[in-house]
Amino acid sequence: TSSLWGDPMTTTLTVPTDTLSIRLWPDAVIDELGHDPRSGYVETYWLGILGPSTTWLLRRLVAELERHPAGYDLVLADTAVRLGLGHKVGRHGPFVNALTRLVQFDLAQPQGEGVLAVRRKVAPLTRRQVLRLPAGLQEEHRHWQEGQLRTPALEQQRRRSRQLALSLVELGEDLEEAERQLHRWKFHPAMAHEAANWAWRRHCEALAAQTPDPAA
Repeated sequence: TSSLWGDPMTTTLTVPTDTLSIRLWPDAVIDELGHDPRSGYVETYWLGILGPSTTWLLRRLVAELERHPAGYDLVLADTAVRLGLGHKVGRHGPFVNALTRLVQFDLAQPQGEGVLAVRRKVAPLTRRQVLRLPAGLQEEHRHWQEGQLRTPALEQQRRRSRQLALSLVELGEDLEEAERQLHRWKFHPAMAHEAANWAWRRHCEALAAQTPDPAA
């Protein structure tokens, strides 16, 4: 086993060499205002802070929590290989480092031996975090914030529902399951229906564009 530490104030999590029990870490505020780990916001502004390994790990953990909301057992070695982080899950290896960063950035929390609670949303960047971004990204983030203030709430919901639906179908969900998941996330049925169909069309168009033309 190896110990996973967030910061000196967090509980120590003993990471077994085989599996880790993953649970949902609900937060009413962040769940409402935060961003899906697969969103453009996280990829654009959080990626350079978390690092690619930690970002991809969080995406995988959240995707599996959507399928298993009561929690599930994460097979560590298999997950490390799938993320390109090697076959060994050592105390100072890249996979445990990625888990550690989730705790350090308050995206996961140890809850007893071998148990890790994970947030399903990522909070907006703090002012201090924004100031650590490259100057160009700081400017982009400022424009993004101004755009959010100008965009009506209904339009923001429509954009988010489409974004989430597209993430679902790209992860392998069919049209009906994508719509059902949007219902579970409390989107209006009409909005969920529109977003799921929009995402499915986009997904099919992308697949068709990748298929070679036999007449070419």
